[in-house]
Amino acid sequence: MNTTQLLATAPFLFLCACSSTESGLVSATHGRPKSPSEPIEGLERVDHLILEGETHFAGLWKVTSGIENAAEGYWSFDGARLVMQVTDQAGACDRIWTTDGRGGLTPVSNGKGVTTCAYFLPGDQEVIYASTHAFHADCPPPPDKSQGYVWAIHPEYDIYAKDLASGAERALTTDWGYDAEATVSPRGDRMVYTSTKSGDLELWTAKLDGSDARQVTDEIGYDGGAFFSHDGQRLVFRSTSFTPEKRDAEIAEYKALLKRWLVRPSRMEIMVCDVDGANRRQVTNLGRANFAPYFYPDDKRIIFSTNHADPDRRGRNFDLYAIDVDGGNIERITRHEEFDGFPMFSPDGRWLVFASNRGATRSGETNLYIAKWK
Repeated sequence: MNTTQLLATAPFLFLCACSSTESGLVSATHGRPKSPSEPIEGLERVDHLILEGETHFAGLWKVTSGIENAAEGYWSFDGARLVMQVTDQAGACDRIWTTDGRGGLTPVSNGKGVTTCAYFLPGDQEVIYASTHAFHADCPPPPDKSQGYVWAIHPEYDIYAKDLASGAERALTTDWGYDAEATVSPRGDRMVYTSTKSGDLELWTAKLDGSDARQVTDEIGYDGGAFFSHDGQRLVFRSTSFTPEKRDAEIAEYKALLKRWLVRPSRMEIMVCDVDGANRRQVTNLGRANFAPYFYPDDKRIIFSTNHADPDRRGRNFDLYAIDVDGGNIERITRHEEFDGFPMFSPDGRWLVFASNRGATRSGETNLYIAKWK
């Protein structure tokens, strides 16, 4: 989703050239060789931003600095780089960038349309991401908020693979409708993504060239933001939660919004299922907005972001929590009073990347951080 508008202005926050002032990006890296004690070479260490009670953080490093929003940073398969969404200089649309391994940031997307949800392919030579650039030369207009807080589900989104060395790009999806939010199995054989090709926002898997598409979920409501377990056997994702006593009315509203390519994301819960959709089960029952789930390295717990404990109920205070896959043993991980979200463990399990408002110098600034996990 377009994290720019969400992180800067929304009452519910989600959800995705090198380091030059021209691009509006100021990298926090300095090109020093990577040390075994560093997650990525040359990052600024900011342990003073670890808050009381954040006991799982043994050290903290800042990946980006001085930009409007950096969100949804995801690890390469070798754990040496990140791919991320960063707001463009105009502050209107998200663009895709990678850390380049030499202390800078490198653009991936071409600056047209709007982009979201990037992920490395096995081998780390290519990145997949969703973009509307085949239809939009410029950033599309923001969604109509006359019906409250909604996301735009642009039907122009397709998923592309971009070769980082040559710049060659190919479309992995081409059907009209929303195709986005793709991530890749640690086994390197399939991707999972959200699509409207069935008429609803459902999870699908496909081979890495886009072929052999298989529908995974089939219940009414938005299923999205999915990740594979490390053994490649299960999926964890966010899903619309309908209020039992208001279910019929809320489903009718959901369908009416979807016809206008809109969705209201303010009430979602974390779900798990097998990769074929079997054994679907709700993990959280917290109310509010629960999203961005990711499996622990042992696949026994899930880390995710939620605003269920926001004390003033405005919905802006998101923190990271962890929970067992069976829904037990919930634990608060972060304590910042604004936004913490989009967590992902590195392939070796030593590091956790996440997006946060902590350390911001102005309203709406969101940066990526990496914590040493303990």
